Amino acid sequence: MLIKKLKIAVLTGGRSSEHEVSLQSAKNVIAAIDKEKYEVLPIGIDKNGKWWLYENFNYLINENDPKNIKLNPNAGDQVILLPQVGKSLYSLSKNKIIERIDCVFSLLHGTYGEDGNTQGLLNLAGVPFVGSDVLGSAIGMDKDVTKRLLRDAGIPIAKFLTLQKGEHLNLASVFQNLGNPVFVKPANEGSSVGVSKARNTEELKEAILNAFKYDTKILIEEFVDGREIECAVLGNLNPKASVIGEIKPSHEFYSYEAKYIDANGAKAIVPAEISEEITKQVKEISIKAFKVLCCSGLARVDFFLKQDGSLMINEINTLPGFTKISMYPQLWQETGMTYSQLITSLINLALEKAENENS
Repeated sequence: MLIKKLKIAVLTGGRSSEHEVSLQSAKNVIAAIDKEKYEVLPIGIDKNGKWWLYENFNYLINENDPKNIKLNPNAGDQVILLPQVGKSLYSLSKNKIIERIDCVFSLLHGTYGEDGNTQGLLNLAGVPFVGSDVLGSAIGMDKDVTKRLLRDAGIPIAKFLTLQKGEHLNLASVFQNLGNPVFVKPANEGSSVGVSKARNTEELKEAILNAFKYDTKILIEEFVDGREIECAVLGNLNPKASVIGEIKPSHEFYSYEAKYIDANGAKAIVPAEISEEITKQVKEISIKAFKVLCCSGLARVDFFLKQDGSLMINEINTLPGFTKISMYPQLWQETGMTYSQLITSLINLALEKAENENS
């Protein structure tokens, strides 16, 4: 008996500064997905926001060059997603519905992708999708809101202040309140885009200007001297935590280049060399944060482990990278779940979430 394959649309690219990272993530997911169970529909979203459905996986140019990877402009059929019409993709050139999809695996990192915008569109279209819903995605993207919710839940975070574009700030007071050095980052960017380290007022001024290139709200945070510990969470109502990993950057901090461009930019130690007690704490806090921030499907929770053994959440990522050097799939592989099995689990969780919401 021939079993009908589910059609999985993989969204990649997008309008954010993480466009190229998204292409790398999609390349890995499409290569690893179980082709016996799923028919993959690669959909590339260009930097102007146009959706292109590709056949024969001819959607990438320079696919092995992280700096120059891009969507193929000479292939693909421009499509739109039709709201509430049988989960359908409509071809603009052919003026007809050309595909019906069962689930979306969005790998759109950054703004317009993991901030609730895409999730809202997919909800309107009635299409199940991998990952957190609108609220969890929006919260996880906004570092300011994330930190305030974690703080209110009694979960330790670094000291910070928020600055809106146009507000005045006494630069000298920043170091008095947060110590020296400080980190400056856009509130709604991921992958360390726009992040700078500042040791004096001149560097701080430059860092603020740089962060405001990416967002109208920025954070200034205290420097935390600690090991960078990460935990992957998977699930909906009853999430589970992976083994714990540690990142040791070779750059000054875990920058965009260290994460995605430089293969030697950081050393991933999986599992992390930490005690059973700290491992237990990291897992418990990760699951608590996952629930506090209204997440579902998946998230990676990043910690600082200080020299006195105390833990502090740095941030949560509701759509972590799936590149070949990304920590989220590495952590689950070490836990005992292959890359392919992880993708299947995420799709099943997406279908489960949609069924629960529809009921």
